[in-house]
Amino acid sequence: MGHLTRRTFTAVAAGAAIGSLALTRAGATPHGGGDPDPAATPGTRAAWQPEGELRGVWIASVNNGDWPSKPGLSADQVRTELRALLDDAARWNLNAVFLQVRPTADAFWPSPHEPWSAWLTGVQGADPGWDPLAFAVEEAHERGLALHAWFNPYRIANHDDPARLAADHPARRNPEWVVRHGGGLYYNPGIPAVRRFTQDAMIHAAENYAIDGVHWDDYFYPYPVAGEEFDDAETFAEYGGDFDDLGDWRRNNVDLLVREMHERVKAVRPDLAFGISPFGVWRNRGTDPAGSDTRSLQAYDELFADTRGWVRNGWMDYVVPQLYWNIGLAAADYAKLVPWWSEVCAGTGVRLIVGEAMYKVGDASQPDAWQDPAELSRHLTLAAEEPQVTGHVFFAASQVAADPLGAMSRVYEDHYR
Repeated sequence: MGHLTRRTFTAVAAGAAIGSLALTRAGATPHGGGDPDPAATPGTRAAWQPEGELRGVWIASVNNGDWPSKPGLSADQVRTELRALLDDAARWNLNAVFLQVRPTADAFWPSPHEPWSAWLTGVQGADPGWDPLAFAVEEAHERGLALHAWFNPYRIANHDDPARLAADHPARRNPEWVVRHGGGLYYNPGIPAVRRFTQDAMIHAAENYAIDGVHWDDYFYPYPVAGEEFDDAETFAEYGGDFDDLGDWRRNNVDLLVREMHERVKAVRPDLAFGISPFGVWRNRGTDPAGSDTRSLQAYDELFADTRGWVRNGWMDYVVPQLYWNIGLAAADYAKLVPWWSEVCAGTGVRLIVGEAMYKVGDASQPDAWQDPAELSRHLTLAAEEPQVTGHVFFAASQVAADPLGAMSRVYEDHYR
């Protein structure tokens, strides 16, 4: 998110604008070498996954994107808004919601690690006097909806002024953890204490709430900003160890975050799902023969997120690549990326669930395909041909509720009725 929204950034291929948007089957043990887990049984259903396909929606709290509609609402207003979104999910016959509860190193529950979110109360650290996460879990389960708690690991703020954070914010108590980049504040992934702290902050929710999943979005190292470098040279000098290459060291930092969090989630509750929704392109085939037939920003190289490696090592239960592009787009074709991800997941036991761009439907700035109410329905028809695909998640709740051009109605009639 930050000054780039979670779902939008400008790709570099052929001048095309590419919309942007990721862990082991329950109880699996990580294994090295990148080979598929021979113990995996493709086609079996993990305990966290609803019967049949997963049909989900993301509910974003950062920038008050979906919920709450604005900061500082009364508890009754916030609860009413969430009930309406959950009712809407049930109306479309969805069975899972992915609720953002830690958008900017803050919390939508009484956390001992981080302050209450300003997106909730209007003032970071102000106690709302109730527990939104507990309420959300109860209300979702009453409607037969699984609730995956969505966390952003390293983003601190969508501004670059630490003085605007709550006085007791961990980023103010530990200024050496913080990197200014692209107009925002980020925790430095290369500091071991940061990695442990962010895991502690997120695992607290898993330990104390009946959530159905721990879910991460696509932000690890931040998206590139023209003319800026992420300022971690001193951290590399201190913690780089035997690494000669900065990129390899950064990828290892993120690998450690993912692998360790998977282990900690399973230690808390073996049936609790751990999933990530990464940017939809790992690497382009022009860069790596194992990559996809795309010409796009690459998660491996620009975000230092080896998303393919995480799947092959079994460090997650499910992956939701953000395939936010239309069928036939030259730089990143949905029809080519779904089979690529299906091949990556085959034999690993990691569930493949596809992230869908409801937010693009009817947007005049998008290609003609997104002016067709049947585009997303065609996505689901195409994906159904891949045996590894076990569901879809739509971004985001406000657009799903609005049903632009009748696109969600079309998905419902064609697939979910």
